[in-house]
Amino acid sequence: MKSRPAPLTERPGPVSFDPEELLTSLTSRPGVYSMLDADGKVIYVGKASNLRNRVTSYFRGGATAVKTAAMLRLVHDIQVTVTHTETEALLLEDTLVKQHQPRYNILLRDDKSFPYIRVSMEHDFPRLSFYRGPKRKGHKYFGPYPSARAVREALGHLQRLFQIRQCEDSFFSNRSRPCLQHQIKRCSAPCVDVISRDDYANDVKHALLFLRGREAEVSADLVNRMESASADLDYERAAHLRDQIARMKRVQEKQFVASGSGDVDVVAATTKGRQFCVAVMFVRSGRNLGSRNFFPRSATRADAAEVLASFISQYYLAREAPVEILVSHELADRELLEQTFGERAGRKVAIRTRVRGDRARWVQMAKTNADHGLQLRVASASSLANQFDALKEVLDLSDPPSRLECFDVSHTSGELTVASCVVFGPEGPHKSEYRRFNIKDVTPGDDYGAMRQALQRRYTRIRRGEAPLPDVLFVDGGKGQLAEADKVIEEMQLDGVEIVGVAKGADRRVGDERLFLLGKDRPIILPTDSPALHLIQQLRDEAHRFAISGHRSRRAKARTSSVLESIPGLGPKRRRELLKHFGGLQGVTRAGIEDLSQVQGISHKLAVMVYQTFHGTD
Repeated sequence: MKSRPAPLTERPGPVSFDPEELLTSLTSRPGVYSMLDADGKVIYVGKASNLRNRVTSYFRGGATAVKTAAMLRLVHDIQVTVTHTETEALLLEDTLVKQHQPRYNILLRDDKSFPYIRVSMEHDFPRLSFYRGPKRKGHKYFGPYPSARAVREALGHLQRLFQIRQCEDSFFSNRSRPCLQHQIKRCSAPCVDVISRDDYANDVKHALLFLRGREAEVSADLVNRMESASADLDYERAAHLRDQIARMKRVQEKQFVASGSGDVDVVAATTKGRQFCVAVMFVRSGRNLGSRNFFPRSATRADAAEVLASFISQYYLAREAPVEILVSHELADRELLEQTFGERAGRKVAIRTRVRGDRARWVQMAKTNADHGLQLRVASASSLANQFDALKEVLDLSDPPSRLECFDVSHTSGELTVASCVVFGPEGPHKSEYRRFNIKDVTPGDDYGAMRQALQRRYTRIRRGEAPLPDVLFVDGGKGQLAEADKVIEEMQLDGVEIVGVAKGADRRVGDERLFLLGKDRPIILPTDSPALHLIQQLRDEAHRFAISGHRSRRAKARTSSVLESIPGLGPKRRRELLKHFGGLQGVTRAGIEDLSQVQGISHKLAVMVYQTFHGTD
C-alpha cells in the first residue's frame, strides 16, 4: 500500500521542497521511496528497512546530505510504498528502477541474455549447439559464457575432441550421405549410421564430463579403451583414441584450470569520476570461461562499493545466481541479497569478499579487468568526443551532433537486396537501434530505388515517434543517393537534418572518401588524419557490415530452403522420401514423371506437379 502525506500548500514558482510534514508522517516499516522533480519525474528510487530513518537521513544527515545535495535541490515530492518485508522492498526497488530509469540511480544497461552451450538430450543422437534464451526441460545447459565468440570456441574444441553433431534436427533427418563435417573429422556422422548409438552415447557422456570439468575421468576412460583396443589388436581404433587423448591435453593446456569445483561468479568494480566499470568473470567447474565488462551510469559520483552493491542487485535479480559470488568490496546488504537470490534460485547462494588462494587470485584478476576496461572506456570516450567536435567543424554545424544515422544497401547482382541503418552517438554505436530493411518491389540492381524505400520506411517510423530524428544523415554513395535522401526528407517534412553522401574515391581506397553536401557543387575531401574522417569511416563501415551480414543471411536462408517446400501436398515425410530415393535434390530434378511416381507416397498427380516445378508445363 502507498503512504502519502497530505498535499503541500501551493507555492508560487519553484520553491525548495519542505520535507518536515512528510518526515513526521513516515512509517518505520520497510518499503521503497521515490524522489520526484518539479515535473513529477522520478529522479531517484531507494529501498529501506526503516522508511522513516532512511528518508530522514537525507535531510538531517551530515556527509550523506552533502554528497546528494545536487539531487535534493531538485526534489519537489517524495512518494513511498510500504512493503511487508525488506526482500519485497528490494524486488520493488529493482522493478521501479527499470521502469523509470531515474537519473540519480546507478543504472545497469543490460537487456541481452548470456549465451550457453546446450545439449539436446531428448534426441536419440544429442546435439551440441549455441543457445541464448530461457532454459527448457529436456536439455542440459553449460555456461553462461561471456560472449558468443567464447561459446563458438568451446564448441570447436568439443567437435575436435568428441565429434558430436551440431547440425539442426531437420538437416540431420534428411541426410543420405555424410556431410563435410564428417570428412574433416568434426562429426561421427550418426545421421547415416557411421557410428553406433552406443558409441555415440559414449562420446556424448565424455563431452558432458568435459563440460563439467571432469577431464581426469574422461582421460582415464579413454586410456582404458585404448589399451583394450590394443589388446584386441585393433590398432586403428587404439591410434584414434591415442590422438583423442593428446588433443584433449592440448585443449586443457590452453585453459586456466584451478583446483576445486562449483559455479562461481567473480565481480569487481572500479570508478573514475562519473565513469563506472564492473567486470564479471565466469568460473565453472574450476575453469575460467572469461569475463565481461559492464558500464553502469549515474548522474552522481559514487564509490566502487556503491556501484558494486547496485550492480549486484540489478544484475542477479534479472537472472539466476550461481552457488557462489565473489565480490571486490563489502556489501552492506549482503545477507539480504544472499537470502533473496537463494529464494529465487531454490538453493543456497553465498556472497563472499574475504577469500584466499585461487579465489583471491580470481578477485584480483576481475579487478584488473575492471581497471583496464574503464581505462579503455575513458580513452574511447575522449577520442569520440574529439571526432564529433571535428565533424561539427567540417559540416559547419552550430553544435556537435548528438545522433548520427548511416544507410547502406547490399545485394548480389540485384538479388535479395537488404538495406541497413546504423546509429551512433557521442558514446559510440547504439546497436539496439540498428535496423535492417528487406527491399521489395524494386527493380533488381536499382540502388537508388532501394535507398529510397529504406529511407521512407525508416523516417515514416520516426515521424510516428518511434525514434529520435538524427542530426546528420549519411548515405553510402554520391550525388544520386544524396538526391534520393533529400527527396525523402522533404516529402516527410523533416527539418534540421544535415544530409551527407559518402562516396569512395576513384580506386575505392580507404582514405580517399569524398563527402557530398546539398548546395555544394564540389565534394569535400578530408585529410587522412582527420578525426571527422575516421568517425565517418567507422560509421560507413559499420553500415556496410550490418547490410552485408543481413544480405548473406537472407541469401543463405533462401538457398537452403528447398524448392520442394513450395509444392502443395508435398510434406516433410514425402520430401524426405524423394531426397533419399534419388540421393538429393539434383537427382529429383533429373527424374521423369514415372520415376517420381515410383517413390513411396508420391501419386501420379503429385509426380506431375514435382516434374512441372523443375521443367515447366510445356
